[in-house]
Amino acid sequence: MFERYAIFYTPTGGLAQWGAAWLGWDSARGDVPPHTEVAGLDVATMTATPRKYGLHATLKAPFRMAQNACLQDLQHAASEFALTHPKVAIGQLELRNDTGFVALRPQHDTAELQQLAAATVKAFDPFRAPLTDADIARRRKASLSVRQDAQMLNWGYPFIFEDFHFHLTLTGRLPAQEATAVIAALTPCVLPLVPAPLVIDAITVMGQDSAGMFHQIHRYTLTG
Repeated sequence: MFERYAIFYTPTGGLAQWGAAWLGWDSARGDVPPHTEVAGLDVATMTATPRKYGLHATLKAPFRMAQNACLQDLQHAASEFALTHPKVAIGQLELRNDTGFVALRPQHDTAELQQLAAATVKAFDPFRAPLTDADIARRRKASLSVRQDAQMLNWGYPFIFEDFHFHLTLTGRLPAQEATAVIAALTPCVLPLVPAPLVIDAITVMGQDSAGMFHQIHRYTLTG
């Protein structure tokens, strides 16, 4: 039994294998591979925050299951969602440090990607239990805008709709100089593994175990 659930995009192939080694967690296999060694970088420390999620992009942020819902219902909804939504090509990714952490991000956001992300938030919200007072207080530590605060209260997460920006997180927060060093070190080994264009071809139902680690429950190919 998982404590929380989420809907992520999870890559496959060489990028997924590299990401598992870089972060030190393979969410597909549920195991801990040895960290990638990069000269001059303390990989284990800088990946500690994103490690529990595995290599992913958030579409529907982690949530506790509503009392009247169950995993079987969530999986059925994911299967139906995948049948009615098409794959989305999002162009080429690049390594950037936009908000204090290094991530793979699209060079340009697309309307199709924004629409898919918004549809995911809405479709799976009925499965989300209400936020607790502690959840709300924790989110508000991030100095949310009025719009983001309303989105957090209404949909469980502030960074959605106009505030959504697709990213595959690679580090926790880093000083600017260290982030620049990470980008320089990773660019030649990571970017060749990223399909160009990257295609969002599936959504993945994720479950968080009692140790805080997220596991891929099932990956549903988008065929709409």
